[in-house]
Formats: sequence, C-alpha cells, structure tokens
Amino acid sequence: MQPINIGICGLGTVGYGSYGVLERNQEEISRRLGKRLCVSHIAVLALKDGQEVGDVKITNDAMSVARDPDVDILLELIGGTEFAYDLILEAISNGKHVVTANKALIATHGNAIFKAARANNVIVAYEAAVAGGIPIIKVLREGLAANKINWLAGIINGTGNYILTEMQSRSRPFADVLKEAQGLGYAEADPTYDVEGIDAAHKLTILSALAFGTPLHLEKAYTEGISQITPEDLQYADELGYRIKHLGISSISDQGIDLRVHPTLIAKQALIAKVDGVMNAVLVHGDAVGSTLYYGAGAGAEPTASAVVADVIDVARRLECMQEEQEQIPALGFQTEALRETKILPIEEVVCAYYLRISVQDKVGVIADITEILGENEISIDAMIQKDPDKSGQDHNAISVIIMTHEIQEAIMNKAITELEALDAVNTGITRIRVTELGE
Repeated sequence: MQPINIGICGLGTVGYGSYGVLERNQEEISRRLGKRLCVSHIAVLALKDGQEVGDVKITNDAMSVARDPDVDILLELIGGTEFAYDLILEAISNGKHVVTANKALIATHGNAIFKAARANNVIVAYEAAVAGGIPIIKVLREGLAANKINWLAGIINGTGNYILTEMQSRSRPFADVLKEAQGLGYAEADPTYDVEGIDAAHKLTILSALAFGTPLHLEKAYTEGISQITPEDLQYADELGYRIKHLGISSISDQGIDLRVHPTLIAKQALIAKVDGVMNAVLVHGDAVGSTLYYGAGAGAEPTASAVVADVIDVARRLECMQEEQEQIPALGFQTEALRETKILPIEEVVCAYYLRISVQDKVGVIADITEILGENEISIDAMIQKDPDKSGQDHNAISVIIMTHEIQEAIMNKAITELEALDAVNTGITRIRVTELGE
C-alpha cells in the first residue's frame, strides 16, 4: 500500500511534537485511516539536542519541501506571516495539501490562501490554529453545521488567563505575575501579543468567520489588553458577584457582527468564569442546540500536535473522495460564493453593561456630581460601592467609587467618561471594564 508522505516545515515545539505523535501513534493512525502516513522530508535550520528523526530527509530550505514531488501534505509549523504565506502558496501551486497551526497567518492572509487552494483543488486545514487541542474549528464547520450560530465567546489565550487567575487567587499585581509566567514559559519575552489581546484577536477572527459565513476581517476586530487590570478590580468584581476574564466575543444581529477582545466581567456562576490557569474554553450558542462549551489545553506540544495530526488524517481521508472541482468541506464552512460581507460593528456601536472604577477626592457632593452626569447621559446605575480612603497610599483623601451600570451604547459611555474625568474631584483615569451576560 502506497504511503501518504508528509513534509514538515519547522521543528520547534509544535513541529517536533507533531513528528512524535505521527511516529508514536503510527499503528493506531493506520487502523483509522487504512493507509500509512510517512514523514519523508523535514525543513529545519538545525536539529536541537535530543531531536531524533531517523533517516528522514533533512534540509534547511523549506521551499524545497514545498516543491518535493514525493510530498503529499505539507505541515507549515514555522510561524510568522510573510515567509509562511509564500511557503504555503508555493506548496499549493505544486499541488500539495497544507496543514498549519498558524493563526496569525490564517487571520491575516486566509482569504487569499483559501482562494489559491480552491483554484488548485487542494485542501488547507488549520484546526490547530485556534485553542490548541480543542477541536473548535471542526465543531463550527461540521458539528454545528445545522445551526444558525447566534454568538460565541472564548478564553482563547492561556497566558492572559493564567495571569488573571493568579492575580485573582493571590492578590498579586500584573507585573509580578507576568514575570512569573515568563519564567514558567507561559509568556514570551515580549508578551505583547498575549497580554494585549492580539493573539486572541487572530483566533476570534477565524471563529467569527466560521460562525457567520463571512470573509476574514482581522483589521476590524476591536482589541484591548489586560495590563491595566489591578488586584483591586478583581476584588471589587468578586464583591459584585463577577469574575474578570480576557474574552474574545462575537455575535450577529440585524446591525452587523460584533467582533471584540477585551477584559470582561462575567457572573461567577457561569461555567466559563470557572476556567482558570492556562486552560482555554469556547462557548458557542446555536439556535437549535443552545449553548455548548468546549474546554481543554489551548497550547503546548502534545495538545497542539493532536490537532495538527488530526488535520493530517482528515486531509488523507478526503483525498480519496475529493471531487475534481470542489473540496468536500469549504475552508470557512460555507460555500465560497455564499460568504457574505457583513458589517463589523465598530466598538462605539456595541451595547453592554459596564464596571467603572473612579478614584475621587473625598469631598462632599462628588457622588452627586457623578450620578448627575450619568443621569444626564441616560446611564442607569445597577450597583455602587464606595470604598474608604486608603491610608497606606500617598493621597489619604482619595477613595474608590465602583459603579455597575445597565446596558448602554459604548459611544454614550465614552461621552460620560470624558465628562466625569473633567470633574475637579475626579482623579486621572477611569477604569472601564465591559460586562457580558453570556446566557449559559
């Protein structure tokens, strides 16, 4: 029986993990597939200590793998966007099917990649690009295909979730926990993509396109990080019955599609509020199935390799039944001609409730001034907490006022915050965190 040959480009954590799973589980995979998968060509700058790949052909030229006539499926596990994009286009033009774990690449160049794949009648699979070992791409594309998806929300970056969990449970400041996360290998030396929500925005862009049948629109995703969250915010949220999580949220309405990543207050009893540490979870609401939650490891060599190899097996199965002019399952779950350009709502048009932390001078009338401004902007208060002055700080007359509002449009809230910050008794910088009721 002729084996299906795999070319791997990149032998880092995910690449070597995928090689290991393919080798270790070769017998089990053959039983499922009815064919043998064989790693025949690997592109890597240099093997690291302890990496063993047997007699597989090794090169430092990834393009040679994309052009190798003996390679059937190319695994792009290099990362980055520009070279990886060129590599995948080269593989596609040479008739090779592609598996990638590269969320930034799919979110940025996915529309062009899928177009090229259709033109060359090959498959591009990317399950490992979102939430590591959680098969959320397959869920949206296949498992929930009978549903009209109403909304989805997810903890889709383990680094940010670990930081918020540690800040919550041990009352530690952001900077200290970030440093610890870097020491443990959970955060990169430059943690910007994780803590500022960029990594989550890549993943949310993909999930939203799959859920609502639109092209990928990374540039329209609203992104906000967690670096300004304090232990006090987590404590005050807890007193009000909430947890703060860094969520990616997307929903569809008659006005358009909501596409945003930001810190969010969620009721403590919600299942997703209980997802801690480096774990990921995605909550999806379909009209027929209702709310379903998908939970698991969102990163790491073995969980991500699990998704990569599952894609390889899926591609291998589909090779036998691909029609000449149309792949069996469209890349974004909807037929290409049925993808709809739908308005992505700017954050100013989003409607939600808000948590506000306002540092004010302990003066008579300041609370009345705050409530008057909120009232003039038709912002209704749901709850309010006034904290005693912090005698340990430099300003003994400063107090924190915590306000929970009912739902209001973001543009109106922006106007009210500007007016509040102009009050003489209000200290600089009002902390605003959005509140989401997920309806689990």
